[in-house]
Amino acid sequence: MFVLRGNVRPPSRRSVLRALGSGALAGGLAGCGVPAAYVAPGDRAGQDRSTREKRVNWANWPLYIDTDDADESRRPTLEAFERRTGIRVDYTEEINDNDEFFGKVGPALMNHQDTGRDLIVLSDWMCARFVRLGWVQEMDRAAQPNVTAHLDPQLRSPAFDPGRAFTVPWQSGITGIAYNRRKVGRELRRLSDLWADDLKGRVTLLSGLDEAFALLMQGNGVDVTRWTADDFHRICDQVEARVRAGHIRRFTGNDYIKDLASGDVLACQAYSGDVIQLQADDPDIAFVVPEEGAELWSESLMIPDLARHKTNAERLVDHYYDPEVAAELAAWVTYVCPVPAARDVLASASDKETAALAEDPLIFPDDTMRSRLAIARDITPKERPGFARRWNGIVGL
Repeated sequence: MFVLRGNVRPPSRRSVLRALGSGALAGGLAGCGVPAAYVAPGDRAGQDRSTREKRVNWANWPLYIDTDDADESRRPTLEAFERRTGIRVDYTEEINDNDEFFGKVGPALMNHQDTGRDLIVLSDWMCARFVRLGWVQEMDRAAQPNVTAHLDPQLRSPAFDPGRAFTVPWQSGITGIAYNRRKVGRELRRLSDLWADDLKGRVTLLSGLDEAFALLMQGNGVDVTRWTADDFHRICDQVEARVRAGHIRRFTGNDYIKDLASGDVLACQAYSGDVIQLQADDPDIAFVVPEEGAELWSESLMIPDLARHKTNAERLVDHYYDPEVAAELAAWVTYVCPVPAARDVLASASDKETAALAEDPLIFPDDTMRSRLAIARDITPKERPGFARRWNGIVGL
């Protein structure tokens, strides 16, 4: 049985990356709907070499998989797959930003060329673009019994990929509110609590459009599964007014973590996985799913068009939906685990700190928390250019 490494947490992936939000190619192709970019279903499959080439090329984000305490170049759950199947995994931590990676592989996919990657992990709002453009292949669920049996029901059918035919969540998370309970001196329960007079100038919001808008809409009572353009512009009006009033200190990427830890900021928009990391050093840092609701998001696995080892990639995806494997990964990355059955595995751990993770609602949300979580509908290609111009003008991007 695996154990957690004492009180030392690995640095959160999101804590060392910042959403750049540039992506001219992404905006151009997805926004304009360039006909040549779309790949029809019959043209997506390449010759699958899985039988004769026992390998998978997997591109992921940095700090997003378990590593061995004694040797960080070793990845225990990945090595277990290689031993069991004889399939070698060439794992590269090359994805630092969704738009940047879109620009990196977009020309090949648009021109119907192999990217050299069999498996990639992107945020679901970017996955939506790949699915819409026909740049990823449908997975064979008959070859993925663990995914079929264990995928979190709340993540099974997002609007951009009904039934999850083309994507499988790698990890999930919640965008909510983080605050310093001791310095604020009271509990924050609602998004509107951010706008209290005594927090003026000590509040930050996320700078990325896709990261920020849903939670702010939920504060207005909007059903984010079906929000409208009017809902978006109403949020922008409110944020602009609070910027002018000096209530919002600034807009951040993942650097909100150091502001919160130092006390320069008392409350902010935040990701659940980051707060678990912060709480190891400061138990006064709290994370709140507001009473009005919060956004549940995912970053998902996809198999690009013309991938040379599709069958092997499908086996690797299914490996991570084995509850034992999912539990080992969850104990390391501490995001919302997309495999609820992993909770029982962690609960049975002999190590008390590892077992305690089974009761952490930021890894395994309870029913009360789940009732307030929603997956926001994606921004459409037609909406994105105008929305991005307005939002980026407010935050100064």
